[in-house]
Amino acid sequence: MLVFAAVVNDGPQNKEIIELDETIFYRIGAGDKEAFCELYAKTSNAIFSYALSILRNQQDAEDAMQETYLKIRSAAHLYQPEGKPMAWVFTIARNICLMKFRKKKHASVVSFEEMQETPDCSKIKDREDRIVLETAFRILTHEECQIIVLHAVTGLKHREISELLQLSLSTVLSKYNRGLKKLRKQLEEEL
Repeated sequence: MLVFAAVVNDGPQNKEIIELDETIFYRIGAGDKEAFCELYAKTSNAIFSYALSILRNQQDAEDAMQETYLKIRSAAHLYQPEGKPMAWVFTIARNICLMKFRKKKHASVVSFEEMQETPDCSKIKDREDRIVLETAFRILTHEECQIIVLHAVTGLKHREISELLQLSLSTVLSKYNRGLKKLRKQLEEEL
């Protein structure tokens, strides 16, 4: 698995791009369990990584991932084809993560120290991916990490990321490039 190889090498030949046929949502909406399993198999690593980049807590990220799939299953019949099925999935995940984050913050459960901790990435099976992800969480800003995870893990285009995160395209590009430079420098120093 070379999910994060694109972050280090920045070469498109190493990037796994998640491709979904939009009809998968119609099939899920019609109760097709195989379609739901296919969606989960193709996207679970990306959804978990993205949720972890927002929530920075493995258990919360796993909960958000599960809630995302429950929401997809219950709302699949509402999907409107626009040629961007992963953007729809990530919008659901983002909204669930932000809702969880707000609830936790509102309940005063999150301390500043907890927000600065490097999340537990033990669920990521590939050792190299885990090292890169842990390094990214440790040295990158919250937005830089989200942008790099979205681009590297899912293959979303920068324009799609800007729409999803509600940032300008130039901001997404500059944060992506700045984050990659920081990440490369840190990984080169560690190796």
